[in-house]
Amino acid sequence: MADSLHPAAAHDLPSFITAPGETDVLMVVMSLILLLAVVGFGILFLRLHTLPERMAHKSQKIQFEIVAVLGLIALFTHMHIFWIAGLLLALIDLPDFGSSLGRIATSTEKMAGIEPGEAELQPQTMATGDAAGALLEKNKAATEGDRAPLRTRSASQSARAKERRHA
Repeated sequence: MADSLHPAAAHDLPSFITAPGETDVLMVVMSLILLLAVVGFGILFLRLHTLPERMAHKSQKIQFEIVAVLGLIALFTHMHIFWIAGLLLALIDLPDFGSSLGRIATSTEKMAGIEPGEAELQPQTMATGDAAGALLEKNKAATEGDRAPLRTRSASQSARAKERRHA
């Protein structure tokens, strides 16, 4: 290195200054540190950003999907309120209405004389007049032997009885 020094340069140069044509080790090391810092910061940012989704992954499917959508909106709009809403939603346990509503639907189908799940498969046939009339006849024939028919009031009789109760 002493051969290639300029005559006006100091003879006691620091070790990080390289001679012309040699590899700058300090620049290579700093480039690797900068690259690792950017990648590490990106991973940390994305792990923090997906925190609500990872928390909601253990909950119900609909709650997870809502939290995921809120996270995507927060990512693309840079509005942190969506991330906060997703985090709060992930922390809250929503009650499970699906199982009780499913049991109610199954019981209603049994009372109507329909096999559970059959109404989901053929919704068009249930709405037509012929199929509905056939189903009513089937139910009427099945229940005539089981119990006495229920008496029904007309709409005007119900309205008069209601008015009497209020008076």
